[in-house]
Amino acid sequence: MSDVNSAKPTSCYGLLRASVALSAIVAATATWAANPPRYCSATAHQQYRACGSEIADDLSTTLALCLNLSERDERRDCRDQAQTDHTEGKQRCLEQRNAREKLCGLLGESRYDPEFDDDNFDDDFNNLTKPNPYRPLGIGHQWQYAGDGETIAIEVRDETKLIDDVRCIVVRDTVESDGKLREDTFDWLAQAKNGDVWYCGEEVKDYETFEGDNPEAPELVSIAGSFKIGRDGAKAGILMPAVPRVGAVFRQEFAPGNAEDAFKVVSTNYQFGKSAKLDQFVPEDLARLLCAARDCVVTSDFTPIDSAPTAVERKYYAKGIGMFFSVHEVSGKGVQLTYCNFDSRCALLPAP
Repeated sequence: MSDVNSAKPTSCYGLLRASVALSAIVAATATWAANPPRYCSATAHQQYRACGSEIADDLSTTLALCLNLSERDERRDCRDQAQTDHTEGKQRCLEQRNAREKLCGLLGESRYDPEFDDDNFDDDFNNLTKPNPYRPLGIGHQWQYAGDGETIAIEVRDETKLIDDVRCIVVRDTVESDGKLREDTFDWLAQAKNGDVWYCGEEVKDYETFEGDNPEAPELVSIAGSFKIGRDGAKAGILMPAVPRVGAVFRQEFAPGNAEDAFKVVSTNYQFGKSAKLDQFVPEDLARLLCAARDCVVTSDFTPIDSAPTAVERKYYAKGIGMFFSVHEVSGKGVQLTYCNFDSRCALLPAP
């Protein structure tokens, strides 16, 4: 007698169940193909809900402060202002949602989960595999910019930070307005072996000076905009691709509600005199010096956190130099490169 169990015949009920299950799978697949998940838009919706909750919390906090004002007129004015701020805040939340959905239209509806594998990045900034010509990261490189009462100093420091197993170079960025410190930031940038430059995070410190203080010294008032890969779910973005292509859109950073900068490549062959639109506001002498080979890159930088047209910046990059001009597209306010220390053209920069 064999000890091998004989096969049991499949019942009609079992066949029916299998057929129904297969039909369900086919139907679900067809539905998914016709209506693929909209992860990006769903993310924008959740951020809209979070923004509304934050606005409501702000209203309650402000009303609590109003209650503790002794004068009736002051309490009334405080409550009125709180309601006005609440109404404006709700409108801002709506504008942010619309701007995020517009960005989804440019990027697509996939989840934002970029591959950030340490095997794809250099860890020796003295010997980079493929340096990015438009975002050079040479140790000791310095840039200075000036315009509209503002000065900016940037330096690639001989210092690195290991973030998520990727070696990032530290870049310090200080901003002064009318001679007073306004911002002191440490950026952490990674150089991919294919030439892309990635943004690993930044430590932002915003300062203000207050009239009447003695001594009148810059005070830390905010660290808004600070983010770091892996902290509170933040993810990396690309600051400059190795090969920019017109029309390409990139997230520079992704920390919802905190850091969401993005940019679109507008031109990869800019030269002064070829486009009236791109020439607008650009210092002609500077552009002719750095873009004579017709190989400058122009980007349009924006963030859905501030969706106002006045917040959009146009940035110009020269091969081997990096950014040499940045301007707000509506107001025309901007800064231009006045100093650098690593290229022969640096000695020829025109005065602003």
